[in-house]
Amino acid sequence: MPWDPTSYLQYADERGRPFVELLARVRAEAPDRVVDLGCGPGNLTALLARRWPRAEVVGVDSSPEMIDRARAELVTAGLRFTVGDVRTWRPERPVDVLVSNATLQWVPGHLDLLPELLARVAPGGTLAFGVPGNFAEPSHVLRAELAGRAPYREHTRGVDVPAAHDAATYLEVLAAAGAQVDAWETTYLHVLRGEDPVFAWVRSTGARPTLEALPVDLRERFAEEFRAALRAAYPTTEVGGEPAVVLPFRRVFVVATRPGGADGPGE
Repeated sequence: MPWDPTSYLQYADERGRPFVELLARVRAEAPDRVVDLGCGPGNLTALLARRWPRAEVVGVDSSPEMIDRARAELVTAGLRFTVGDVRTWRPERPVDVLVSNATLQWVPGHLDLLPELLARVAPGGTLAFGVPGNFAEPSHVLRAELAGRAPYREHTRGVDVPAAHDAATYLEVLAAAGAQVDAWETTYLHVLRGEDPVFAWVRSTGARPTLEALPVDLRERFAEEFRAALRAAYPTTEVGGEPAVVLPFRRVFVVATRPGGADGPGE
């Protein structure tokens, strides 16, 4: 199913903040090779090139639409983009920094993949990733409940749904693989404005597979019911004297350093 870069970028600042805060905990000073695995439209990959201007920075994403958008808008020395699947991606040689932001939740069984990703990092290098941790929130629960009802369930049965684990689970898995692990969680309070802003947020991410699975006539009916349910779950309030909707959004972060670097962990 195609991803829509324009729709995804509607809340670029809110989606980008966790990436920036994850990157702040990566201690690498002068890496040679940096990879953004699941780079989307590349707007955040460009931040990696700015931080490490002498590094070769590669953005990898399974969506040709996202990669086309990145290639069209981001032409910078040392920065390139390629289509690839996180499950099968293999670097030509180990990378110094491997970043993955809001991607692994789409990979079933990604706990088993983590030791493999760590192994693709050079000794002393860093694997850093963040995933949503809000799958028990109304934005996901209401979608699942509605999709499980007639007449939608005949079309939505078996569609992709994102899932992730808590910080302690990621720490346990990566520590067992030999990494030094920094894991934490943060809940953001996103102040969203406009018409049905929570629906606008989820339609390009977590709800996208469900919407795409429905025939056109049922898709609009589902969307209308989903909008109404989200409005009830996330009522409009007043923030700063203006109407807005507050979307609590929990994120889980991990920075894992592979041992063996000459200059110590993360350097």
